[in-house]
Amino acid sequence: MAVALTAATTELNMAKEDYYELLGVEKTVTAEELKKAYRKKAVQFHPDKNPGNKEAEEMFKKVAHAYEVLSDVEKRAAYDRYGAAAFEGGAGARAPGGPRGGGFHDPFDIFRDVFGQQGGSGGGGIFEEMFGGGGGREGGRDGSDLRYDLEITLEEAARGIEKEISFRKNMSCERCDGSGAEPGSRRVTCLTCRGAGQIRRSGGIITFTQTCPTCAGAGTKVEKPCTACRGEGRVAKNTKLNVRIPPGVDTGSRLRSSGNGEAGLAGGAAGDLYIVLSVKDHELFERQGEDLFCEIPIKFTLATLGGNIEVPTLFGKASLKIPTATPSGTTFRLRGKGMPSLRDGHQGDQLVRMHVEVPQSLSIEQKKILEEFARVSGDANEPTSKSFFEKAKKFF
Repeated sequence: MAVALTAATTELNMAKEDYYELLGVEKTVTAEELKKAYRKKAVQFHPDKNPGNKEAEEMFKKVAHAYEVLSDVEKRAAYDRYGAAAFEGGAGARAPGGPRGGGFHDPFDIFRDVFGQQGGSGGGGIFEEMFGGGGGREGGRDGSDLRYDLEITLEEAARGIEKEISFRKNMSCERCDGSGAEPGSRRVTCLTCRGAGQIRRSGGIITFTQTCPTCAGAGTKVEKPCTACRGEGRVAKNTKLNVRIPPGVDTGSRLRSSGNGEAGLAGGAAGDLYIVLSVKDHELFERQGEDLFCEIPIKFTLATLGGNIEVPTLFGKASLKIPTATPSGTTFRLRGKGMPSLRDGHQGDQLVRMHVEVPQSLSIEQKKILEEFARVSGDANEPTSKSFFEKAKKFF
């Protein structure tokens, strides 16, 4: 029996959750994309599909709550501004400027509203949706989501870029327009399951329900299969797609291209394509969040006397002033020369660490000049600094 969620219960369970992440969508998601994302999650975690699984039941409640908030224009605006705090304090409570009261609905009521089914937990229509009896027009099934792994350079991640990718996927058959039926033929009710998409088998006192093997759960079959796709309604083809990669992405960033997954069966909706990014290691820069780190070798004369140098950045050259007597290991910060943020466009910094090089070989003239410098400065008699000598003399 379904248990109604109160606003107080929701507050406790959802306060630390990101509603967009729960549904696997971006903040720019449209109403139709949001509903599609909820449908997938709701089917995945529905208690009837996960009997006895308390974690799945809790996730079913969470995605229902997240969808209820984000599908309501006023609640979504309040959540975007205040987060879960917009709904704290129970039914009727709100953050300043947040939506007024009303509490939240039973997750099974939300499920029925979205799926257009009758009955709660255990309804026959719900099982049809989960196991292949629904989901698309004429009993079709939605296509699978696809994953494409794409490697880019650090420069491309910093600036953003448009890439053309090519991959192979199941696409709607052009000959039969995805119906699976030879032109002039049509789809008819499956005689095995009589259109239910499922068949029942008895095992003593227990009755089992399974997907119909004749129509694969569609509830219909074609009179004469299409000769091009052999009745499936899909054919595997190579396809190309231009993908716009925004500035600031990192390894593990995931882009979603709606409707570019595999075509559905028997008129079902196409799945989505997920582009998972990996950024190549750079020969000069190391990424640390939104900051970039690099080490630059400089001559000991520059470190001693000071001066200006040009340092490379991902966006061109930058001038850096080296103060007099700069020790090795000194790190300088170049503001705004790091990686852009995906969240707010903020530009990180570039950290430049100085590595003072000691000459490995000297000419006779260079050696004489340095020996004279050592004599004038007293380095020949005191080769270590006074501060170090004061700390170390107790060992002698």
